[in-house]
Parts: sequence; structure tokens; C-alpha cells
Amino acid sequence: MLASAIARVLEGQPDLAVSGVSSSGADAVESVAMHRPDVVLMDFRLPDITGPAAARTIKLAHADAAIVFHSADESETALLDAIDAGATAYLTKDATADQIIEAVRRASAGEVLIPVELFARAIARQRAVVTKKREREQLLAEFTPRELDILHLLAEGLDTISMSRRLGIAPHTVEWHVRHVIEKLQVHSKLQAVIAAARKGLIEL
Repeated sequence: MLASAIARVLEGQPDLAVSGVSSSGADAVESVAMHRPDVVLMDFRLPDITGPAAARTIKLAHADAAIVFHSADESETALLDAIDAGATAYLTKDATADQIIEAVRRASAGEVLIPVELFARAIARQRAVVTKKREREQLLAEFTPRELDILHLLAEGLDTISMSRRLGIAPHTVEWHVRHVIEKLQVHSKLQAVIAAARKGLIEL
């Protein structure tokens, strides 16, 4: 259903009122700030930003707003992204008008319409992201800024002489840094160092 059609359906309910219809994430954020509705019904994919990104911004400004997503994306990734963004409910595009009305009513009453096991999965994913970030930060701390420069130049495919010229240091100093990088990554060659660094998130290829 189109946003305008959904708005008409909701307006037809004696206990519901539509404060506005937005055409983009930015418009939605502005509208919520102005009208401070109890429930925000939004698409997962918006013209300017993603639904979850808009939802996070909305929740920062209006924490009490219940976010109900209405999306064609039925993937678990999308659902978990919605939960991470603070969603109260997640409806697919084949949801009927009655289901949308019920979801809005229940969300307005403070109910959460997402199964507990999905929340648990989302929390586990968040913890994994935090753990990975912490591990990357710890690994980054083991490398000097010059060694990270060397890694990036190795990823560009530069040889010792080229790196020497780029960094303004002697070739033997470049080789010394390369040896340290290889040792710290526990590999045996420059190519393996680049691959290991990319896998660990130290550089991007």
C-alpha cells in the first residue's frame, strides 16, 4: 500500500490521527520533531537514507516514539537492522490494512510486536560487532603509524624503492618496517601481510 493510502486507512479510525505523511527520511525526522507523534510508521528503504538510519535519528530526538517498519524486505538482516534501530514492529508489504491498524494501535499502547528470540539475536549481533571493533582497536594499537603507512603502500603494490620515495625514508628503513609488519601479523610474505591486514580490518583493498 502507498503511504497516502495507508494514511487514509488510519485516518478512518476514530481512535487514530495522522499528523503527517513524509516523502523522505529527512522529512520524517523534521515532521516527528514538529508533531512528536506516538507512532512512526515508515518504510525500510527511503529515497535519501535508510529507514533504520532515520529511525535512529528520530529516537534520539523523540525517544518515546514507537517505530513501526513497513517493508518489502523480509530478510533477517533487514529485521535485525530494524531492531537495532529501535523498532517496535516490522510489517511486510503484504500486511493487510487491518494488520497495519492493529500494529499501530498496539505500538501506541506500548506493546512490542517483535518476538523475544529476535531481540536476543539482535543483541548477540551487537555484541559481536562491539567485540570485533574492540579487537580491531587492540590490533591497531600494536602497529606504529609508520607501519600502518607501510601496510597501505604494500596494498597499493609499491616496491621498496617506491615506498622509500613516497615516505621520504631510506630503503633499508622501509625493509625494517616491512619485517616488523610481517612479524606482527604472523605471516611469511608481503602479500600475506596485505591479505591478513585486510581480513583484520587494518586496511581496505
